[in-house]
Amino acid sequence: MEEQISELMHEIGAKARAAAAELAYASSERKHAALIGAADAVWASRQLIMDENTLDLAYGSEKGLSPAMMDRLRLDEGRIRGIVDGLRAVAAQRDPVGRVLAEWDMPTGLHIQRVATPLGVVGVIYESRPNVTADAGALCLVAGNAVILRGGSESFHSSTAIHACMVEGLRGAGLPEAAIQLIPTRDREMVTAMLRATEHIDVIVPRGGKGLVGLVQREARVPVFAHLEGICHVYADRDADLEKARRVVLNAKTRRTGICGAAECLLIDQGFYARHGAVLIEDLLRAGVEVRTTGALLEVPGTVQAAPDDFGREFLDMIIAAKLVGGVDEAIAHIRHYGSNHTESILTENDATAARFFQRLDSAILMRNASTQFADGGEFGMGAEIGIATGKLHARGPVGAEQLTSFKYLVTGDGTCRA
Repeated sequence: MEEQISELMHEIGAKARAAAAELAYASSERKHAALIGAADAVWASRQLIMDENTLDLAYGSEKGLSPAMMDRLRLDEGRIRGIVDGLRAVAAQRDPVGRVLAEWDMPTGLHIQRVATPLGVVGVIYESRPNVTADAGALCLVAGNAVILRGGSESFHSSTAIHACMVEGLRGAGLPEAAIQLIPTRDREMVTAMLRATEHIDVIVPRGGKGLVGLVQREARVPVFAHLEGICHVYADRDADLEKARRVVLNAKTRRTGICGAAECLLIDQGFYARHGAVLIEDLLRAGVEVRTTGALLEVPGTVQAAPDDFGREFLDMIIAAKLVGGVDEAIAHIRHYGSNHTESILTENDATAARFFQRLDSAILMRNASTQFADGGEFGMGAEIGIATGKLHARGPVGAEQLTSFKYLVTGDGTCRA
């Protein structure tokens, strides 16, 4: 079996490498046509995709997936419309390949340009969310990269149906079908094979839970764009507007609990609490959120004692940790200690306090008076994203098409020789 996996990885990788060489100079028009064709195919095949998704939901239920994971897996006509809109939005973006990032002249007579160029072959390993098949395929394509997709075993049927639509778009645009490949097996050994495929893959992007991302970061020989967890904080400052704070806190926690941008910890300034009481906690409790807390907040009926590891925990559920803090500096210290450098939001009308929060925290995304659920490439105007990167090398925050490029130097002389 190991030999068969190795042969399959080599075959897929060789095809991807050849496709990447062609995509590197593919015109913007052909890439646009491929994505529009894929969008049309997804919409035309929506009933088939939903039928296949029903099989995946049954499989996920048998595996005992959590409600949050089942929500990630589920497709309906509205979510399929979202996939179609995402494909069209990516198609409408400016082609990032060939952008002149900088240029200058040297006293020697050389003219130098730094120009955006594709990464090459991207491997994407993801769980549950079948829409990643379209998002990742589209973003890699517009950035001139071939992509190898390995979806979760629970989304196998849905991802296969969506992938067929992506290939239909490629075929219609005259681009190589191997530009977007989906691993055709649930065998987990293919994940290991991808992580070791330095000959074929230039970068790996894991998209899933802590277990998957941790595995990739530990075992990959290929460079990785990743975040380990989305432990997102909302801090209600003493100068927060009450009604804004109530709206944002509820949305940040409850809109969709299973995404990495969901708030997992609420920090409340003691000055806010003195002025407004436990209104933010009471709103969450009424919405069905389990609030795990300490100290004075435990006096609020319905709250429960927080365990030591509840701060710094990604619940991905209708659960939130909450704590009173003595000002913005204590909030910053808490986030530095327990956060994952993903997304944090401050609720305040005080410009100086907001500036301090932005300056002294180093998360990939910092927000003011806005829900952490906006931590999404589509909401940032990128059309879609391949994930949120929390590292500091190459890409940070939402990884869109521009972040899936590298650069090269183009140097022009006129018979110029070095002294």
